[in-house]
Amino acid sequence: GDRKMNSPDAVVLDIEGVKRLTTLSQSTIYALAKKGEFPKQKRIGPNRVVWLRADVVRWLEEKLDAA
Repeated sequence: GDRKMNSPDAVVLDIEGVKRLTTLSQSTIYALAKKGEFPKQKRIGPNRVVWLRADVVRWLEEKLDAA
């Protein structure tokens, strides 16, 4: 199944993985992405969007550095 997608060495994350990694809600993630304040999701299929894990981790590190 999808379990592998959210393992620590995953290259991409689905929305559940992003929520777990960032502790943000789905609506917050999409709202920030729309404003350009969060990495954009990438469409890999008709009903499938993912985020690059490296982008999300970089975003988190920047937030932590700024905190």
